[in-house]
Amino acid sequence: MRDLEAGVFWPAFLSLARFHRVQALVWHCLRTLDVAVPSGAAETLDVEAKRIAATNLRMAVECRRLLESFSERRIPLLFLKGLSVAALAYRDPFLKMSWDIDVLIAPTDLNGASEVLFGDGYQLTTPRRTALPAWHEREKESVWKKMSEGFTLELHTRLADNRRLVPEITTQSPSQDVEIAPGTILPTLGPDELFAYLCVHGASSAWFRLKWVTDLAALLHAQRPQEIGRLYRRSQELGAGRAPAQALLLADALYGTLDSSPGLKGELERGRSNCLLFRAALAELGGQADPVEPTQRALGTATIHWTQLFLRPGIGFKASELARQVRRAFARF
Repeated sequence: MRDLEAGVFWPAFLSLARFHRVQALVWHCLRTLDVAVPSGAAETLDVEAKRIAATNLRMAVECRRLLESFSERRIPLLFLKGLSVAALAYRDPFLKMSWDIDVLIAPTDLNGASEVLFGDGYQLTTPRRTALPAWHEREKESVWKKMSEGFTLELHTRLADNRRLVPEITTQSPSQDVEIAPGTILPTLGPDELFAYLCVHGASSAWFRLKWVTDLAALLHAQRPQEIGRLYRRSQELGAGRAPAQALLLADALYGTLDSSPGLKGELERGRSNCLLFRAALAELGGQADPVEPTQRALGTATIHWTQLFLRPGIGFKASELARQVRRAFARF
């Protein structure tokens, strides 16, 4: 630990932790390992970790209230990522930073869900002008904000930008209940579906934020090699394409996820496109000493766009993905 204490440039360390949204996880790890942290950096991390925990507590109350509102209207919904993943991955949902609430509904429940959100004080912010049903025909989610509380909610009617990825994962898929706080239980995707979805979600942004792969690695940490292999096979049946291979290779490079699964690792590395996607994601994670959002730097989203073309094999997928990207680019003008 002395090497760590002496070799850290703490201002850059704090900047990276904030960008990757892992301040609370980092502070928990440093305290667990009894690393001596300069007082200024320690105070900053402690304050930010407590702020994350407080925000998550407020978000837990809001999620419980949303679940009650949707249940009253008999609208099935599943909570994605966020507090439910934190509880499964870290056993403590207040360590993981969550800045929004993601929920999945059936497309046929869009009107009812909109009425619930408007009634609960949410405002639709994206789209602003397009009719909501027409928007959801093209896009996977709409964005809502509750100005009085500062909450952002993403209302999903599907899980991937491209309909050919994980098309069969819906609100009717296997699910699991996760207790995020005493007496607060949220429904989320079942283990197989959750693994496939998290891989596709990370791949959709080329894994540029460390938090996403850390969550995935934490979920897989206690799994036996056979179970990781089974999750990978099942993800292929669910239509996740190359995203799980990319995710597993990235998690292994950072956290040794496949140390006890050399056979699976070798299989994944034999895929040239898998390795191409893995190297691109690793470069995104480690390519900047002073990171900024991809949308805020010149050609910052280029890696995201070209890697999305390779998430499933075949010219049909590439054509559909290219058409989607072109349509979205022109929609901005």
